[in-house]
Amino acid sequence: MTPISIHWFRRDLRVEDNAALYHALKSNYPVLPLFIFDKNILDKLLKDDARVTFIYQTIADLKKELQQLGSDLLVKYGEPEKIWPEILKQFDVKEVYTNHDYEPYARERDDNTAEYLASEKIAFKTYKDQVIFEKNEILKADKTPYTVFTPFYKQWHAKLNDFYVKAYPSKKYLKNLLQTKHLPLPTLREMSFEKSKLDFPKISYKNKLDDYAKERDFPAAEGTTHIGLHLRFGTLSIRKAVSDAINAKSNVWLSELAWREFYMMILWHFPYSAFDSFKKQYDKIKWRNNEGEFKAWREGNTGYPIVDAGMRQLNQTGWMHNRVRMIVASFLTKHLLIDWRWGEAYFAENLLDYEMASNVGGWQWASGSGNDAAPYFRVFNPELQTKKFDPKFEYIKKWVPEFGTKKYAQPIVEHTFARERVLKIFKEALSNS
Repeated sequence: MTPISIHWFRRDLRVEDNAALYHALKSNYPVLPLFIFDKNILDKLLKDDARVTFIYQTIADLKKELQQLGSDLLVKYGEPEKIWPEILKQFDVKEVYTNHDYEPYARERDDNTAEYLASEKIAFKTYKDQVIFEKNEILKADKTPYTVFTPFYKQWHAKLNDFYVKAYPSKKYLKNLLQTKHLPLPTLREMSFEKSKLDFPKISYKNKLDDYAKERDFPAAEGTTHIGLHLRFGTLSIRKAVSDAINAKSNVWLSELAWREFYMMILWHFPYSAFDSFKKQYDKIKWRNNEGEFKAWREGNTGYPIVDAGMRQLNQTGWMHNRVRMIVASFLTKHLLIDWRWGEAYFAENLLDYEMASNVGGWQWASGSGNDAAPYFRVFNPELQTKKFDPKFEYIKKWVPEFGTKKYAQPIVEHTFARERVLKIFKEALSNS
């Protein structure tokens, strides 16, 4: 049996500029690429979850690319803890290479995998790939993590140089892939999933960078890059995105990419914040959690046009404009006094570009409970947001065609009343902490 290295693809579904793949290909053994459809994750998803279709199509393309090189991608379906012993029976594995993942489940999975492989005398080597800076690379002078974005970004930006954005020349070493016959690919149906009918955004953002700062807040404009999905699953390298932002002198977009890393760093240092309020006193808030109002919000029938447009866009496309994400999150938590975790879970189920760190961070920002959050007394006024960012109702009319007719829903709560109510309830909870 030929001794081999394995490169385990996870959130880095590309051959070019891939840190762990590069290191694997430079190891002493031929490299077998691996992908695991992880039942621990998949079992929690809806059967037509569009992200599974996106991953599946990407994996099928990756297999073709590797087959043209005389190699292939080993694709398994199951629980990683059960799959690894099977792989070790099938192959003489000497080393396993993969890229870091920062979410709570992923950390636990990787710790368990490392422990198991060590017991079999197999090295488990992991690398930074989905961020420019991670873990303890950006810290305050006293070695504690930043919890406010602006000083974090100053240091992030100051430290940024060519070394950190240089691409890994992984493609140069593809001759070191294990030469193998074609390996099977389980079908979506065999994994109990259906093919989604949603369209997936292409990677084509360079023409948007010049006007990004001007256009990004207007939901009717095609002013944002739509690359969240590609960064989430690594079909686009973060180093390429950051290089393109620098070359285009698009500082606003660069800072958006840094926000993503800021929230990943927060999740890494404060893993409890994935499920509980970052500012713990906010867990004392007495949420109303009215099921009927939550349903109206989910379906886009609140009687607040900008909110309804956003929710319908999400339900129909798997994506929502970034400015509108803030508006609908503020509305749910402040106007309806529904726990941010309810909204976060709904986004987690429906957003193609769902990223735990950014999603949790954004929801906690809107509700006031997060680090560097909007203060609790800041309550977005949907009408003013509409005047400012959709003054001609172009976005609203696209997603709420009955807007302006008698068919359109009446507001489920009055703004001034809702504002006074949330200030009272938040003040009571926070003054007792």
